[in-house]
Amino acid sequence: MKVSLLNLKLQYQSIREEVLREIEKLCDKQSFILGENVAGLENEIAQYCHTKYAIGVASGTDAILLALLAADVGPGDKVVTTPYTFFATAGSIARLNAIPVFVDIEPDTFNIDPNKLEDCLKKLAARHSSRTTLKAILPVHLYGQCAEMEPILKLSKKYRLTVIEDAAQTIGAEYKGKRAGSLGDFGCFSFYPSKNLGGFGDGGMVTTNNERLAEKVRILRVHGSKPKYYHKFVGIKSRLDELQAAVLRIKLRHLETWTRKRQEKAETYNFLFKEAGFSEAVTLPVTMPENRHVFNQYVIRVKKRDNLREYLAKEGIGTEIYYPVPLHLQECFRYLGYKRRDLPVSEKAAKETLALPIYPELTSEEQEYVVNKIAEFYR
Repeated sequence: MKVSLLNLKLQYQSIREEVLREIEKLCDKQSFILGENVAGLENEIAQYCHTKYAIGVASGTDAILLALLAADVGPGDKVVTTPYTFFATAGSIARLNAIPVFVDIEPDTFNIDPNKLEDCLKKLAARHSSRTTLKAILPVHLYGQCAEMEPILKLSKKYRLTVIEDAAQTIGAEYKGKRAGSLGDFGCFSFYPSKNLGGFGDGGMVTTNNERLAEKVRILRVHGSKPKYYHKFVGIKSRLDELQAAVLRIKLRHLETWTRKRQEKAETYNFLFKEAGFSEAVTLPVTMPENRHVFNQYVIRVKKRDNLREYLAKEGIGTEIYYPVPLHLQECFRYLGYKRRDLPVSEKAAKETLALPIYPELTSEEQEYVVNKIAEFYR
């Protein structure tokens, strides 16, 4: 048996006729940039995420960059975030010549640790100078589960910081009944094809409940221009195109069904692993009681991770490592002065975590095969 990490072809077959009809309409209209589908998707995403506003942009990376720009983050400003995430989180900070400050993660959820965040903010506030400004917190909702936002939001008020949620992996996730993207000042989403809501290419969205900030993002995504050729800010070109919006509107109608199926697949994995009875070698994902986890990934901690991954590949099972090198140890961030063992929980996770196949169309037989092969490896 072969089990791929993700199989988008199966998803496409279920919506193929809907998608082709909309693409044909779009080709006939020849309207491709910021048209009625983008406007429609913005309204639908805002409603889905329980926010007042949503602004379509070219990618999840640009969503973070534009939120930082709208928050007036610039050279020398410090933005606190996690080292255990995709590069775009800290890369967007660095692109503005701002300074990423890394805080270690919780060992069970892999999200930023609020207690360590508080310690970090105290130290940064004590070292404040006229040359550097502590500007924002950028928590990441990793693998489909929201970070512990209540203490993060309290700290943001105490230190007067903007909160920018990196929600690229968590559309539809909830924290204490509130949707990802509605908790901070901004929410940043990715529509990369592998996401729970993925397009036919790159795409992203910024959400907010603040009218002024929403308007600023709208202006920044078109080179800071309003009206056309009159520039209030130095922005970038980052527009969600009509093709992506048309596809995403179709997929959004199916998202809740797909999310429930992902949750069912996660429950099946949990059951199969517990039945197999090798808990010492494998640690299962943890869902916090107040959270709705949408399982963009199903990530386990394992012993002999690299050997296990090699074995599973030989048995036809796709896996992935998110993320093998935490950001504070990346070569391009050497100038920040971090060294090994500075953030030990992130470094340990980078050596032990492994993402298994999870998507709505995954069969129980395929899941049994995956778990059985992992059990074989540890016998």
